[in-house]
Amino acid sequence: MSPRFLLLAALLTVRAFADDYTRSIEDWRAARVARLTTPDGWLTLIGRHLLAPGTNTVGTAPDNSIKLASGPPYLATVTLAADRKITLQPNPSALLEVDGVPTHHPAELVVESEKPTKVTFGTASFYVMRRGEGLYLRVRDSAAAGRAHFAGLDYFPIDPAWRIEAAWVPFNPVRQVNITNLIGVTEPAPVPGRAVFTHQGHTVELLPIDEGGDDLFFVLTDLTAGEDTYEASRFLYAPKPKAGETKVVLDFNRMQNPPCAFTAFATCPLPPKENRLPFRVTAGEKKYRGNH
Repeated sequence: MSPRFLLLAALLTVRAFADDYTRSIEDWRAARVARLTTPDGWLTLIGRHLLAPGTNTVGTAPDNSIKLASGPPYLATVTLAADRKITLQPNPSALLEVDGVPTHHPAELVVESEKPTKVTFGTASFYVMRRGEGLYLRVRDSAAAGRAHFAGLDYFPIDPAWRIEAAWVPFNPVRQVNITNLIGVTEPAPVPGRAVFTHQGHTVELLPIDEGGDDLFFVLTDLTAGEDTYEASRFLYAPKPKAGETKVVLDFNRMQNPPCAFTAFATCPLPPKENRLPFRVTAGEKKYRGNH
């Protein structure tokens, strides 16, 4: 077989890989937009309200203790008892559903879990979430302006060089690392190891959070932040190495904006100091150009 033929075959193989890789990133981008724009996606958040101890009145009227951006003037009361039990009492004139069932009866609201109690009224809904010691109503509306006027996503050009194979160093046991979020709440998060690689002469040791699924979750920032990308952070998910594996693939072309880039009502985690990259990562999503 001639050297010329071997060279041509190698070039065609490289081209095929590049084409397949580009398509995989384009497919990922399309799926990302589809998830973001669903009726219960991040673009639909319209409120985050701290529950005070005792009875909280909820509705759009200005004299409510929790003033909603959407819904009837007087929707319900939500009572936070001393034992942290939370009870919803619908207003007799309000039309609402609790977990899909219309009701005017009191109902206990289960705090954020795999399936928190969902209260729906018209196109809007809320559930209770916990951040630190605080309990909040997280309010969504499928007709929110953020979703209706979604401006699309901008990206750096796809560059296979930003698909980096890092060394994976597991922690035994898993470490607990304090992570602070955008509203100033600090909580421990499980960190199962570190991803180590060198770029532009800088060796970094990134710490991922283990959320319990098949992926590692990295909260990162780099020298593009504030100019080309969202100032607080970007997120990156990477397949979790299996036991005994010593490598993890970090595909920075899949870097994405956190929910806080799209809405003022999310409570995104901030990067630990280890995840503040001392170079520009010109890959993945750029700063969102829409409003929130």
